[in-house]
Amino acid sequence: MIAYVAQRLAGLAFVFVLVSIVAFLLMHATPGGPFDEPNMPLPPAAKENILRKYGLDQPLHIQYIRYMANALRGDFGYSFSSPTETVAQVIGRTWPVSITLGGITVIVALGGGIALGILAAVRQNSILDYVVTFVATLGLTVPNFVIALWLILVFAVELGWLPLGGWGDDWRQIIMPVVALGLGPMGVATRYTRASLVDVFTADYIRTARAKGLAERMVVMRHAVKNALIPIITVLGPRIPDLITGTIFVETMFRVPGLGKFFVESVLDRDYPMIMALMLLIAALWGLVYLITDLLYTIIDPRVKLT
Repeated sequence: MIAYVAQRLAGLAFVFVLVSIVAFLLMHATPGGPFDEPNMPLPPAAKENILRKYGLDQPLHIQYIRYMANALRGDFGYSFSSPTETVAQVIGRTWPVSITLGGITVIVALGGGIALGILAAVRQNSILDYVVTFVATLGLTVPNFVIALWLILVFAVELGWLPLGGWGDDWRQIIMPVVALGLGPMGVATRYTRASLVDVFTADYIRTARAKGLAERMVVMRHAVKNALIPIITVLGPRIPDLITGTIFVETMFRVPGLGKFFVESVLDRDYPMIMALMLLIAALWGLVYLITDLLYTIIDPRVKLT
């Protein structure tokens, strides 16, 4: 396993460099620059001094090499949008909010989705199965910003049960963002759990376990669910980086000061240091999640071999 992990980490390092090159070139290929403000144009001399200060007057390959050399030492520079803060300070201020929101969403979505999928599979073709399938399909097909709007209109405006938005002042502020973000992943978990269990229930070892007189709960939880988890992990694993790095629509609608909202603002402002740092962060998270997903396969099913 150590050799496999080392091999995968080497591959991730290559992908990491490739992503950084592509992101850097696309970022600079986009029309406009961080200091091209049409409403308040800078004098040519002032603009030249600013470009020289941030090294933007150098050729692209020199800019890239300098940035990556500093980034490998943990120095991502200063944000153009917030020049009094380093990029690391901005991420350290906003990312914990997105991690908290995304982490709670992952727990609720996975736990709720797997539980509903098990209920639907055990009560296949019953009213409960149809209701669970309908709710799961609703979560899959309706965008999270539409769900967020429904929640605001019903629970905040009409009923007045929950605050409209914000962060940190009232624990109820997190309820609607979690529901809006979690219904989609919960629907995926529910559908895949149900489909996997329905398929597993027809396996010979399940019939053998039932023929031995084992309780249905033990058959489902000990034998069926464990073998049905692999496709669930495969599908839901890649969603985790998206949730813990923030979602622009939900964070904006509920006024959550997270990383996703700040990422979009950085793109609009052409904040090059922030864009690069966030792209590298997301690339690293995706690579680690796929590696952890592959390692989980061997824990859940010892028949899976790492090659």
